[in-house]
Amino acid sequence: MTILALAAAMLYGTADFLGGVASRRARVFAVLAVTVPAGAAVMIVVALLGEAPGLGGLLGHGGLGAPTSIGGWSAAGWAAGSGVCGALGLIAFYAGFATAPISVVAPVAALVSAVLPVGVAIAGGERPGTGVIAGGLLCLIAIVLVSAQPAAKGADERGDGRLIASGRLRALGYGAAAGAGFGLFFICLKNAGQSGVLWPVAISRSAGTVVAFGMALATGTRLWPRCGAGFAGIALISGAVDAAANVCYVLATRAGLFGLAVVITSLYPGITVLLARVLLDERMRWLQRAGLLLAAVGVLLVTV
Repeated sequence: MTILALAAAMLYGTADFLGGVASRRARVFAVLAVTVPAGAAVMIVVALLGEAPGLGGLLGHGGLGAPTSIGGWSAAGWAAGSGVCGALGLIAFYAGFATAPISVVAPVAALVSAVLPVGVAIAGGERPGTGVIAGGLLCLIAIVLVSAQPAAKGADERGDGRLIASGRLRALGYGAAAGAGFGLFFICLKNAGQSGVLWPVAISRSAGTVVAFGMALATGTRLWPRCGAGFAGIALISGAVDAAANVCYVLATRAGLFGLAVVITSLYPGITVLLARVLLDERMRWLQRAGLLLAAVGVLLVTV
């Protein structure tokens, strides 16, 4: 389970990094209108291949259940709900980045997206051991630290105390909304994946596509920006990688404790930060370095 959850975190972090790069070349809604459908197309093709005679075994049935079955209307509903919640979470996330302090939005969203599913898991009867609890708590702290972003330079001089307080309250609202969307995405996708993996993820991505296209059309965003193939290639890869992360996450929730799988998966901001440091030469704050160290200790405690 730990390996699958870490794989999901790495893939989610990579997808977010690529999505962020694409967002520098086009509007956010244009990026979402490419990345989400790309993931849906990839998952639909893979799921269809899994249904083909002689090919299903290549996708691995193993002890995790048939990976290509839809699982009935209930599973399809959970899958569609996860796609809608995930897309709405992304919209609140990016809207918060555009209008409120990133240093507040990012860690609040990361924390809420982890705590909400953990609360559901505990309410459902999950009782991890002491070492697992300690590791999980360290990972939760790490999530906040690696998500921390510096406040905009000179922000304090651009308004009085009331405006600054208002901006932080707005950031808390956006962060909580985004985190709730991501947390509900994790919960719904976990429930959708109980009787299958590929089709629930495909349905989730398809539902998210409807939301992404709807928002793009509602805001008058060009679905194919003038920046051309460079943007499209990055966005398409981001969508495909994100879809693969969904599969790893579903498998992780079925291989072990749901709450623990979510906490480890939610370490994905650390991967985004690392990629930005290595590929874009962005500076890494000491808080983020401390967060990565705590994450490593937390994962070790969980796996011992």
